[in-house]
Amino acid sequence: MYMVQTPSLLRKLFPSVVWRMKSEKPTIYLTFDDGPIPEATDFVLDTMKKNHGEGTFFCVGKNVVENKILFEKVVKEGHSIANHTFDHLNGWKVSDQLYLENINKCAEVVNSDLFRPPYGKITFSKMRKLKKRFRLVMWDVLSGDFDQKLSNEHCLKNV
Repeated sequence: MYMVQTPSLLRKLFPSVVWRMKSEKPTIYLTFDDGPIPEATDFVLDTMKKNHGEGTFFCVGKNVVENKILFEKVVKEGHSIANHTFDHLNGWKVSDQLYLENINKCAEVVNSDLFRPPYGKITFSKMRKLKKRFRLVMWDVLSGDFDQKLSNEHCLKNV
């Protein structure tokens, strides 16, 4: 189960985490996790180019290594990149040491000070250690596009 919109209480409990970006005018910041993956990332890049959009791609290091040309395309087309661990680790299920090593391994191929924990799962101790090097970025609205039970229309309704 997941919440479509982040509760304000959660944002207040973790004020050092980026939940929303401030802007002088109404702005939507689009983020994409887990890539680069050929089918999905190509589709997103084509759609963004067609609509003159930019996004931030939270990249899994393993996928960057396996899809280097596609990753370079993301960068070349002016999108921001960010760290999403090397192996898409669940921060609740691995030791701090393994998690940090995995993030550092991703940092070897993804040069960014932005980090988003896969599944949004991270412990307090990991968060404290990461804040020294990264800006932790979560999300304000979750489309649910990863949920294969949801229709395209339902994902659109979520956002």
